[in-house]
Amino acid sequence: MDENGLDIFAALAKPRTGKLFVFSGPSGAGKTTVCRMLMERVDGLVFSVSHTTRPKRDGETEGEDYFFVSDEEFENLSRDGAFAEQAVVHNHRYGTSRAFVDEKTSAGLDVLLDIDVQGAAQISEAYRDRAATIFIITPTLDVLVERLRRRGTDSPEVLATRIKNAEAELARYVEFKYYLINDDLDTCVRDAEGIIRAERLLVSDII
Repeated sequence: MDENGLDIFAALAKPRTGKLFVFSGPSGAGKTTVCRMLMERVDGLVFSVSHTTRPKRDGETEGEDYFFVSDEEFENLSRDGAFAEQAVVHNHRYGTSRAFVDEKTSAGLDVLLDIDVQGAAQISEAYRDRAATIFIITPTLDVLVERLRRRGTDSPEVLATRIKNAEAELARYVEFKYYLINDDLDTCVRDAEGIIRAERLLVSDII
């Protein structure tokens, strides 16, 4: 065999740099549920826990769902360049730790992010070919609105804001690499698994 034909084995032997799988979409589309199921089903994934100024909801755990911080704490972190992305969503600030992402991907792990469309655009720009962006939607807008109402976690005012913001978020689907329709949850998660497995097998990553 020509020794150039052995290049692939040499390439596979090199340490792997992890990828970022960025799940986004409007509130109520089910991205958080999809991400939680992926964490249970797919090896080699770590979940990026965002910082937020949003108040903690019942059942949420510090350090697992979010790092809950004050506006002042968030601003100090932002000023120090701590965030790989940050955005204001529904009047609250959210940010992804740059140090966490870089540490995990350098160790060969893939990072799963559940963030809004603003943050997804920033991650895509910052990490380029290492980030796969996935937009999750419901079959129809009516289904999305009904899911938001059924959650029962928001006041009427917050619910109205989420519905209004969803219209702007939906218009940005063209910025993403993949889309998933979350009609049947199991099917949606299987499709998401397929995206992850395919992205891990790109020849361009080992050339």
